[in-house]
Amino acid sequence: MNPADLVAAKRRLRHSISVCLPARNEALTVGAVVGEVREQLIDATGRWGGLVDEVVVIDDDSTDATAEVAAAAGARVVRQADVLAEAGPGSGKGNVLWKSLYVCVGDLLCWLDADLGNFRADTVARLLEPLLSDVDTVLVKASYTRSFEGAPTGGGRVTELVARPLVSLLFPKLADIVQPLGGEYAARREAVEVLPFVQGWGVELGLLVDVVERFGRDAVAQVDLGARVHRNRPVDELAAPSLAILATALRRAGLMQFDGPTLELLRADLEGNIDAELVEIRERPPIATLPAYRVRHR
Repeated sequence: MNPADLVAAKRRLRHSISVCLPARNEALTVGAVVGEVREQLIDATGRWGGLVDEVVVIDDDSTDATAEVAAAAGARVVRQADVLAEAGPGSGKGNVLWKSLYVCVGDLLCWLDADLGNFRADTVARLLEPLLSDVDTVLVKASYTRSFEGAPTGGGRVTELVARPLVSLLFPKLADIVQPLGGEYAARREAVEVLPFVQGWGVELGLLVDVVERFGRDAVAQVDLGARVHRNRPVDELAAPSLAILATALRRAGLMQFDGPTLELLRADLEGNIDAELVEIRERPPIATLPAYRVRHR
């Protein structure tokens, strides 16, 4: 679908579209992503001008200039702590994504990572196209390869070492999803507003499994975005996300339930001392169950 046809389809269907970036301490990259969305997808002079109605950055308690940089680039910036305070405190990326459903106006939502180093506006257009061309598609996941330390591939270590084996064992019908943990995807509001959101790092896997469980495997599409450049974290920072994803998979498969809001990640040093890191595993309820949300979006 060429740009003019994509914009025409959006207008014919009378959809509004929001692009949202959850962000914590991403001042180095968030401005370029927001600026590209603003110039190419919102402004009338852009290649897909008029396709997107707003770009929103939800600042997750950043301690750098993320909010200021995003606002200067043209985003509507909202602090996550200011959204749905009556729902109680939360933490993690999934908590921010859940709150974005309240903040954003779109019938269709496209979420992007704020740490992308090679973002192009056609990412958004390609993620939205299946939703605009097929009413039975409710979730569109990006597929891509990830660079690692200068090599064109090798990133996505948690995906390959944790998520891929879990999907193969517990959810084999999802084995063809190239990036089950990918943070770039688009969805219909009416689908995701009735699903729970894992608050922490398990949110993407949880949403994927829940969408397929409720709407069927054919409701999920993929689009190939080529190569992506994300920030790669040190390996010792990958254990906590891995534990959260493992817990999400076990819970969704009905193999294990957890009593508390967090799990302890235990790590021993060379002297045998053990430190415990708390890993968020709480879930937000379907946001459509909140009276404040129904007032705002009905």
